[in-house]
Amino acid sequence: MLDVQTAPAAPTVVRRLDYRPPDWFVPEISLDFSLDSLKTTVRAKLEVRRNGNHDRPLRLDGDGLTPESVMVDGTLLDSSGWRLEDGDLIIELPGASHVVETEVRIAPEMNTQLMGLYASGGLLCTQCEAEGFRRITFFPDRPDVLSRYSVRMEADKTRYPVLLANGDPVGAGELPDGRQWAEWHDPFPKPSYLFALVAGDLVANRDSFTTMSGRKVDLGIWVRKADLPKTDHAMTALKLSMAWDENSYGREYDLDVFNIVAVADFNFGAMENKGLNIFNSRYILADPDTATDADYDAIAGVVAHEYFHNWSGNRVTCRDWFQLSLKEGFTVFRDQSFTADQGSAAVKRIEDVRVLRAAQFPEDAGPLAHPVRPDSYMEISNFYTATVYNKGAELIRMMAVMLGGERFRKGSDLYFERHDGEAATCEDFVRAMEDGGEIDLAQFRRWYEQAGTPRVRATLSHNGTTAKLHLEQNVPPTPGQPDKLPMVLPLRVRLFGENSAAPLGDERLVLLDAAEQVVTFENVVERPVLSINRGFSTPVVVETDRSAADLAFLSAHDDDPFARYEAMQQLMVDTLVASVAGGKLDHGPVIEAVRNTLTDPALDKAFVAEAVLLPSESFVGDHMLVVDPDAIHRAREALRHDLGLMLEREWRAAYAATQANRFEYSPEAKGARRLRTVALGYIAASGADDASELAFTQFEGADNMTDRQGALTTLANGESTLRAKALEAFYERYRDNALVLDKWFTTQAISTRDDTVDQVIALSKHADFTLANPNRVRALAGAFTVNQRAFHAADGRGYAYLADTIIALDKLNPQTAAKLVPPLGRWRRFGEDRAARMRAQLQRIVDTPGLSRDVFEQASKSLA
Repeated sequence: MLDVQTAPAAPTVVRRLDYRPPDWFVPEISLDFSLDSLKTTVRAKLEVRRNGNHDRPLRLDGDGLTPESVMVDGTLLDSSGWRLEDGDLIIELPGASHVVETEVRIAPEMNTQLMGLYASGGLLCTQCEAEGFRRITFFPDRPDVLSRYSVRMEADKTRYPVLLANGDPVGAGELPDGRQWAEWHDPFPKPSYLFALVAGDLVANRDSFTTMSGRKVDLGIWVRKADLPKTDHAMTALKLSMAWDENSYGREYDLDVFNIVAVADFNFGAMENKGLNIFNSRYILADPDTATDADYDAIAGVVAHEYFHNWSGNRVTCRDWFQLSLKEGFTVFRDQSFTADQGSAAVKRIEDVRVLRAAQFPEDAGPLAHPVRPDSYMEISNFYTATVYNKGAELIRMMAVMLGGERFRKGSDLYFERHDGEAATCEDFVRAMEDGGEIDLAQFRRWYEQAGTPRVRATLSHNGTTAKLHLEQNVPPTPGQPDKLPMVLPLRVRLFGENSAAPLGDERLVLLDAAEQVVTFENVVERPVLSINRGFSTPVVVETDRSAADLAFLSAHDDDPFARYEAMQQLMVDTLVASVAGGKLDHGPVIEAVRNTLTDPALDKAFVAEAVLLPSESFVGDHMLVVDPDAIHRAREALRHDLGLMLEREWRAAYAATQANRFEYSPEAKGARRLRTVALGYIAASGADDASELAFTQFEGADNMTDRQGALTTLANGESTLRAKALEAFYERYRDNALVLDKWFTTQAISTRDDTVDQVIALSKHADFTLANPNRVRALAGAFTVNQRAFHAADGRGYAYLADTIIALDKLNPQTAAKLVPPLGRWRRFGEDRAARMRAQLQRIVDTPGLSRDVFEQASKSLA
């Protein structure tokens, strides 16, 4: 059995500056698996080579492993020839090179951490990033040890008819007693975190792709037989991704096969293992009846992301885990660009920024703030964060903005050319951009070194013919970094005439690289209105002196779609913050701005739906010194009510105009469904007598999950007797579909009703709730933490429920448990009573005996 790691008395801190090259390399490794869910035997043969002139022993990482045998150069060693030290296998070796062979036994069925080799619903599969390979066999489990892998598997043919591994298949055959074998070989050196193996009863959606050099690649998406009809969308996304990477980056796939396997129990979204991607099934399976448009989009984005890793992560990997954003930030930027090219670039940018603000900005402002390239960690799994991924992607985007398309492509080509087959660093990437793009990025490197979200104060003055834009920047202090230096902030800026509504000159790219800067605009003969950080060119918080009238003007006339959306959002936020501070404010400007957007025939429906949505309660709270969840909720609900009531005719017109929309996965159809759901929500917010019946009619008649769940969400927020009827009907229809049942849990966890805390606690005891499946945990507990008002209920029951969940889950799956801790760590943003209750729950978590390193790091840092 693989034991759950417990927090040592003094947890080890790993520091970036302590990096030292590996003492031993492993150019070749052969693995032989005798697979069984209860007892798997793993025989490993490592060709090891000493790195440099030293006498340090060979240290092979291990976690919960006991060697059955150890051999060196064909000689069996007795126990005096090796030792275990903190789980690692230590062998004193003379000379420069040897062949080391080990045998271990592991129990996949008992591996509830879902790291290493584990069982999932009859399948055997692996997850090795970041440090899971050491739970399979003894090995120098670090990303800068690159090896060529040969893998042989044997297993019962009835239970495991399909045997897959990295690379290309090289042989297969029958064995006595109903068993079979298969061999795979990966010709490309890779780190151990990219190792993958899957065994089980699976079928494949098969297709092929011809690369730009004319090579045929066999494609397979492997799932359970019943799920095969739900894989066509993922296959289409894969082929589009392969073509896009060739056209946009010149990157061609390099093996003869590319396989994807969908599994039900998975800690992450997916994993880019070379040639054998393993996916959480929620990011593969889709049909109109069970998947929303958001699910379809997420599948396309994640399939693209993992495929793009073949070059930005696999062919060029990261030297150490502090360089994680080298592969993840770059690849997130690539998958965002791919998705933008498939539909509405403006809506995609809005969605990406919304995610950044909801997840990364709070991270930057809290006790767990860290640079994109962190300086230290106790447990590396805790640094798979929005900062590393999403902010990391924004760093790549800023470089692309500063360089322009052609020079950015030259830089990326140079990066791949220089470091193909290597373990590289973030510095290597930046240097390639400098050399390929002919730009000095010395100061820009601070983005990798400094935590925190920069704040920009922008003030525009005008004297009749000249406008001056006064810019100031500061980066707030973060844990361990009290003082910050100015960053390089590429801000796209344009002025518009207040009277003419016309642009006053071309857009400018302003590089704000000092604490203060003044930008002058000549020949400005009418009062200008400032459009700044267009396209969200820099991940900053911008504060301006623009009036409500200016923001309403930009929401109607700005020619940059994101800036137009941003103006509307800022107008709404300003109104809500003022309402919280001083009671109900005049909602008229917001209502008129929404009316103008809603009735503008030139705008596509997807953009309209995003623009007229009110900002989340959490986002409003981010604009306050002390968050008052109840006051924010009241202010937001009041504005929603007025928008619904005063624009009821317009909402009903928008709803009717999209009512005939039947399922089609296209940008136009998605936009219609999105606006339909938004309009229904506002009709319900107005208090209209027929709102519940309207929603229930949509729920019953929907031919797709987007419309059905949109109606269910509206009903779940209300008090109608139809609420319970719809929830019961949804449950009965989908109770055997785990992914859809997750939606049922989430819909109730994010409800705006007064009794949501009670409902969530009751759902945690539901027969279909389990801590063993990460998706189900995220669907209920994870979704609940996003519900600001319910989670922060004044009596603290939301905090206690979350702490109970974390403590129980930590015994099974520390990684998933640790990801639930950060919401409690934001206690500094709330009033004294709530802060004390959150701290008490964090302390209770830290004081729990046998706590994992994963959760201990998150909780202890959150208390500091």
